[in-house]
Amino acid sequence: MADAFHGDALRSGHEPLDAVLGGGLPANGISVIMGLPGTGKTIIAQQYAFHNGRPDRPVVYFSTLSEPLEKIVRFGQTLEFFDASVIGTSVFYEDLGGTVNSDGLAGVADQITLVLKERQPGLIVIDSFKALQPFAEGEAAFRRFLYDLAGRLTAFPAACLWVGEYETADIAMLPEFAVADAIIDLATERLGSQREIRFLHVRKMRGGGFLSGRHAYRLGRSGLHVFPRLADVPPDGSYRIGDQRLPSGLPGLDEMLDGGFWPGTTTLVAGPSGAGKTLMGLHFLLAGAAHGEMGVMATLQENPIQLQLMRRQLGWAADNRAIEVMYRSPVDIYLDEWVSDLLRTVDRSGARRVMVDSLADLRMAVPDETRFREFMYSLSQRFSRQGVSMLMTLEIPELFGPQALSDFAVSHLSDNVVVLRYYTDHGSVRRAISVLKTRASRHESSTRQYRISSDGIVIGDPVELTGHAAR
Repeated sequence: MADAFHGDALRSGHEPLDAVLGGGLPANGISVIMGLPGTGKTIIAQQYAFHNGRPDRPVVYFSTLSEPLEKIVRFGQTLEFFDASVIGTSVFYEDLGGTVNSDGLAGVADQITLVLKERQPGLIVIDSFKALQPFAEGEAAFRRFLYDLAGRLTAFPAACLWVGEYETADIAMLPEFAVADAIIDLATERLGSQREIRFLHVRKMRGGGFLSGRHAYRLGRSGLHVFPRLADVPPDGSYRIGDQRLPSGLPGLDEMLDGGFWPGTTTLVAGPSGAGKTLMGLHFLLAGAAHGEMGVMATLQENPIQLQLMRRQLGWAADNRAIEVMYRSPVDIYLDEWVSDLLRTVDRSGARRVMVDSLADLRMAVPDETRFREFMYSLSQRFSRQGVSMLMTLEIPELFGPQALSDFAVSHLSDNVVVLRYYTDHGSVRRAISVLKTRASRHESSTRQYRISSDGIVIGDPVELTGHAAR
């Protein structure tokens, strides 16, 4: 708690949120936390209260007429950060509901002033501030109340959180937003017919270098957890990458790539179901492990039990610690949470190779195409600067060759594009592999046939796919 106030910033106790806010909320300013019911406004307000309260600079939490004070406290007791031992010393709960009913807004201002003088708080929370507006005798009267209250609050060195069930349109219409030094918007957005995703958006921050855009967050007993939006900003200077090619794990593919992949590049492996995309990614990781490179398999496709079968097939020992599996279910996935986990895993393990399986599942977690393209660009650029090579799989519906690879807007972001397909030969279905693209490098233009054996993928000789042989 002693470090809650950092310079001119009010900390939340959750580092990712403080990073989004450019260090924190204004320590001596008024911040509005807005959102519809159920978005977590009271949770984040209590999170700030218990992180910042201390005996010499306590927190005063005012309830109004939105929810009874007893209900706010009872709900707070279900949260992990709620500490009953500091109630009455570091955190005080006060009810403004009775005052506003009996004495109106003038009584509210007087009660707040009295508490300020008696408690000398470092933080004041008013929940809900919007519930006070109906008690004003018109818009002009409410503006006068706001002007008077803001003047009283700024006379004391305290931060203020005004919590309210505001909508986006209210920002341009209601006077409290003009008074506010910071505006934090919490919203829930429906994704498809079954899923919802929560976003935090900093609408205003006076003098702050906050992170723009919408940032996904989750609510739980430990409070609000935000996952900062991945948005790559090009570095001022240049960076170096290795000058020796990396083996793909498949000698035939290395020949097609003129010696393998350049380090720090992004490779897209596209193909229909059952063509061996995941298997090719495992070859890529195992080749790195054989050369002393740590690898991460970030999969939304194969669960740990399914991976055991592939592991036995490729001779991947169960105790091989050079490859870490990060399995996440594609159900209810948050893209920013997933990439936050991936970046932490890569940093912690020192991985130099990453396999992402698969892009189709990640795309389902993003509300719009522009955000997905931005995300893929940022991830590939981040890994490139770190010298981390990434291989991504993408399932395409066409069995006998793709009609287009631009649906997911990732082919042009990839340094290498490898396509797997089926073809028929004398009544038998066979597999073929082509390299469509390698950035800053030559590659073999021919298509080769390959088979999946007990040792994995084995790439053979070139095959001509023309006429009836292509289907």
